[in-house]
Amino acid sequence: MLNGMRWMLIVIGALLVLSGAVWTLQGLNILGGSAMSGTTFWAVVGPIVALAGVGLVVAGVRRRAQP
Repeated sequence: MLNGMRWMLIVIGALLVLSGAVWTLQGLNILGGSAMSGTTFWAVVGPIVALAGVGLVVAGVRRRAQP
């Protein structure tokens, strides 16, 4: 059961990193085509979400596998 939790942390963390990166690029108007493009709010929130995702990935990787 704990191995499932470990992988869930890694997957959710990776999705947050990906979402945060996209939001950052949209906020910086590098990735256009959205209502979020060029909006400073997303340029600030994106890296915060990405860092939270990195934290979850690290927590999942560091968690010990149960025999």
